[in-house]
Amino acid sequence: MNEDKANRYHRLRRRVSVSGAGLVAGWLVLLLISGLSVSLRDAAAAAASGSFVLTVIYYSLVVAMLTEAVKLPVAYYQGLILERRYGLSAQTVPEWGLDRARTGSVVVVLAAMGALMVCSLLRWSPVYWWLVASMCFVTVLVFLVRIGPVLLFPTFYRLKPVQRTELCLRIAYLAERTGAGELGVFECQFGHQARQANAMLAGIGRTRRVLLSDTLLADYSDDEVEVMLAHEIAHHVHHDIWKAIGLAAVLIVFGFYLTDLALDVGVGHFGLLDVGYIAGLPLLVLVGGAVSLVLMPLANALSRAHELRADKYALEITGNSEAFMSAIKRLAAQNLAEERPSRLVEILFYSHPPVAARLEAARAWSSGR
Repeated sequence: MNEDKANRYHRLRRRVSVSGAGLVAGWLVLLLISGLSVSLRDAAAAAASGSFVLTVIYYSLVVAMLTEAVKLPVAYYQGLILERRYGLSAQTVPEWGLDRARTGSVVVVLAAMGALMVCSLLRWSPVYWWLVASMCFVTVLVFLVRIGPVLLFPTFYRLKPVQRTELCLRIAYLAERTGAGELGVFECQFGHQARQANAMLAGIGRTRRVLLSDTLLADYSDDEVEVMLAHEIAHHVHHDIWKAIGLAAVLIVFGFYLTDLALDVGVGHFGLLDVGYIAGLPLLVLVGGAVSLVLMPLANALSRAHELRADKYALEITGNSEAFMSAIKRLAAQNLAEERPSRLVEILFYSHPPVAARLEAARAWSSGR
């Protein structure tokens, strides 16, 4: 693994990510302090002939599309230029543009739906809107997690059942030993776009799927794929998706509560006439983003703990530490993972343990058998 190259790549990605977040925050602040948000709201109300629902939809669609346009240069550099420079992407500009258009369309539609929900609740109950909105957003989150593997993922990637007979037999036996029941294991085809290899558990209930990238299936042995699959099954066994949803629910409630306080303070400023004034939506997004940023280290710490536990489970259920360590090393090299990031970087940015930590834990498990 070329650690210097990996370090440079991730350092640039972090800088671009932080710059992108700052750019969006600056744009939202500009919307508020310049009066542009109020002007857009007035234009939307005029176009909607006074209809509340249409005013919210028109306003939120315009703001969401303008925000996507503001993010576009950063997204282009991070998603295409940087990936191609470091050999992690084979996408052409038109292919990237099409993917970006699809992603942006989903984001804009969801933003409009969320804005309509929040504004309707603010109008219905200015005092308790934040609590009801929290419950609605958590419900939507669970719904999106549930439909993701069957509706959202196929929008961007072609999925098909894994065809390798020997591997499928191993998967069936592994699922039986772990009590996971029948598992839908699918090949996710994105090798024509990206060079990275990956495996993940997605969905809940009947939509639960294990997704293995075609780049993983093409280059890794059955032993390596099996141990990575055991890691993904561990997330099901330990109910990690539900735990992540539970943490997200707490963060959503807290974020909406603070947003309610911010809206109360904001009334009378930036041209906002009351807490339910549609032009105050950028303030809501700013507060929500700030809460997410502050609490991200907590979410990352929980995720890293889940990942280490899943590693241990995979080692115990397969007993194959050599295949596990081989897979981790190969994934790190292929995906340009940092081996030993600084502790601060790990706390702020890492949802998975660093490569060195995972390998050290595997060696400790192997030596303690």
